[in-house]
Amino acid sequence: MKISSGKPSPLPPASLGEGKIPIIAIVGPTAVGKTEISIQLAERMGGEIVSADSRLFYRGLDIGTAKPTPEERSRVPHHLLDVADPRETWSLALFQRAAAEAIAGIHARGRLPFLVGGTGQYIHAVTRGWTPPVIAPDPGLRAELEARAENEGYQRLYEELQELDPAAAEKIDPRNLRRTVRALEVVRLTGRKFSEQRGQAEGPYRLLTIGLTLQRTELYARVDSRIESMFAAGLLEEVQRLLAAGVSPDLPAMTSIGYRECVSVLRGRLTVEEAKVQMRRATRIFVRRQANWFKLDDPSICWFEATPAPIGGIEKLIREFLAKENDHERI
Repeated sequence: MKISSGKPSPLPPASLGEGKIPIIAIVGPTAVGKTEISIQLAERMGGEIVSADSRLFYRGLDIGTAKPTPEERSRVPHHLLDVADPRETWSLALFQRAAAEAIAGIHARGRLPFLVGGTGQYIHAVTRGWTPPVIAPDPGLRAELEARAENEGYQRLYEELQELDPAAAEKIDPRNLRRTVRALEVVRLTGRKFSEQRGQAEGPYRLLTIGLTLQRTELYARVDSRIESMFAAGLLEEVQRLLAAGVSPDLPAMTSIGYRECVSVLRGRLTVEEAKVQMRRATRIFVRRQANWFKLDDPSICWFEATPAPIGGIEKLIREFLAKENDHERI
């Protein structure tokens, strides 16, 4: 494993693919600095950003998701932010189609697509050509599982998935009831593990993946600071507005870290300080889960320490990557 502090790393061998649209994926854990670094790179290289963070799709969920601010979004074009009402559920298949359309449009304009996010499932679905299991939802079974979650708690369903399909459970947030129910639904309907049924075609893009990392102590300090800043910026008021607008706290959009805790504060079940403690704990678990998707020993990811921001080294690596594409075209 080699992590660069700013000097360019060698290009991974899997990054080349003649005749395909080149894209740059920027990945890493929450709070590592993906937003600012990707904006700076896109500014320098004529790029546009496609969000691959499943929490940023929803309108009105701004503070608790650390969504790029209007000022940040004015610096470079962003795609797949604020594209869904919180009452909607964006499936992986819907995201794949929307991301493919956005990437094609960026390329057609002669600009460079940056795919940015910490949701490993969404990044891999786009870059690895995933095809989700073709199993139609079973309304009766789904209703049964959701009723059990309500009666027994979502943790019990997650424990059941751990028993039936540990590989699938490892990559699902225990609080994400929708994904847990879907995985159990597929297992129950097919008698096969959900993790073994995801198809994968040849990657549709010529890909360079940049990983950003920090020492855990520094990353956790950033997380703690971000949580304090969210409350100072009005996170509780944001959640109150969503509830007042009729957004149910049981919807998938509202299960994001911070929103569930704030609902509990507003309903008198937690104090603000207790909510912060729970958010810090949940975010640390989430960071460890993200590490299951983006591993430091993955040879297809070029890792950089995120502090100080390694813009020069990453830009040089991207330009070398694009130059190799041009070399192929001249042959």
